[in-house]
Amino acid sequence: MRKSRFNPEQIAKILKEFENGKSSEAISREHGVSKATFYKWRERYAGMTGKELRRIKELEDENRKLKQMYATLALDHQMAKEIIEKKF
Repeated sequence: MRKSRFNPEQIAKILKEFENGKSSEAISREHGVSKATFYKWRERYAGMTGKELRRIKELEDENRKLKQMYATLALDHQMAKEIIEKKF
């Protein structure tokens, strides 16, 4: 997964500009962000501060790692089950 060019504080600042009346087209042009990305950010992070955004990003990353660990353990468990069944 590609790392974002924008840190959470920058995303919060961009969303704050929109709340203060700046158009989405102007924001997209000024910051080099597609409209789709801007609206995705707005849907996900509307009303959050930079600190809250950073915490959300950390939790999403931790969740991704835990899901990957679970998938690995589930595969190991399935392989162990198959080996045990073959022996009997």
